[in-house]
Amino acid sequence: MGVDWKTKFAERVGGLHGSMTRKLMSVLDDPEMISLGGGLPAWDLFPIDAIRQVVDDLLRTDGPATLQYGTSEGYRPLREALAERCRSRGFKVSTEDILIDTGSMQGIDLLAKLFLDKGDAVVVEDPTFLTALQAFRFFQARFLTVGVDDEGMQVERLPELLERNPVKFIYVMPTFQNPTGATLSLARRHELLEVAARFGVPVVEDDSYGELRYEGEALPPLKALDEEGVVIYLSSFSKTLSPGLRLGFVAAPGPLQEKLLFAKQSADLHTTVLSQRIAHEFLRRDLLDPHIRGIVAAYRRRRDAMLKALEERFPRGVRWSRPEGGFFLWVTLPAGMDADRLLEQAIREKVMFVPGSCYFANGGGAGSLRLSFSAYGEEKLALGIERLARAIERGGGSA
Repeated sequence: MGVDWKTKFAERVGGLHGSMTRKLMSVLDDPEMISLGGGLPAWDLFPIDAIRQVVDDLLRTDGPATLQYGTSEGYRPLREALAERCRSRGFKVSTEDILIDTGSMQGIDLLAKLFLDKGDAVVVEDPTFLTALQAFRFFQARFLTVGVDDEGMQVERLPELLERNPVKFIYVMPTFQNPTGATLSLARRHELLEVAARFGVPVVEDDSYGELRYEGEALPPLKALDEEGVVIYLSSFSKTLSPGLRLGFVAAPGPLQEKLLFAKQSADLHTTVLSQRIAHEFLRRDLLDPHIRGIVAAYRRRRDAMLKALEERFPRGVRWSRPEGGFFLWVTLPAGMDADRLLEQAIREKVMFVPGSCYFANGGGAGSLRLSFSAYGEEKLALGIERLARAIERGGGSA
């Protein structure tokens, strides 16, 4: 008779279904396809020679320790270096406030495990990071949404939500938000922290793109403005060094760190020691910041190339954002056009994007889409936009 697997799953698994990410990945084997969807760092910008030298040095001088189990908190010299780096940006943190995780996505997952029971409310931006939504949905969260405009989350709408609903935390990407590319203004940053402190609600700050600024004045992270200790800060080496290292960190208050450590131990015991040692050497040898300056210059050119192609090729009635950093810009289609239907035509034209509907927790966004400019050089980006413009002009997505 065998096993009826559906009867064995936990209750929370019943509502999980295939994601748009899987659909998009299924056509990436086509060598002619240009994907403007995934937020992939550029293959040609990875510091391969520097990583090779660092690994050679580590294995030669300290090979057994580099390949051994590590502590769940993370490699202490890396935690010390990250704490110092955070303090240089105005954070009030110590080494003990830093937990190394397996990419910032693990930090999101660990926080979801610690905070969320079935039906608990989470405040998210609308739209927001797709994979964070997936993590929160796994624990059967209920979403309260706050819209996003050119200045980021519309914070003035928060008090009404918090007055009417008990909320476990607010999840926000204040700098170069995924998917819109928007940045929360300084005034709204202060307002968000004031509201969160007044209602006693933690703020989970996802700062995965904050170091990738191409123009404009840098704004302090929420954590640097946090006087009341309400901010849990997440960051990652995925966009600045390499996603393959699977390395990020959480900066959180001491009482939370103990619980995060328990959750981390039950998930994977510790993050790969070799990756941590590589990141530490990049910091110790002052390799990381020069590398970031180099990729910022390259990504700025790619952003500008996409914006130029949009100006030249997209039909009238289509609008798009101009992000000051990060990997993404947000496109709004003319009334009556649907991005999910447009995707089918776009795939026939050998170009891909992510429909905006994926990023709205409670539905919506049919007339929007996300484009990424990070993965390709200027010529290929222009070709991708030309193909997408042709898909729009041929009526793809029209009702």
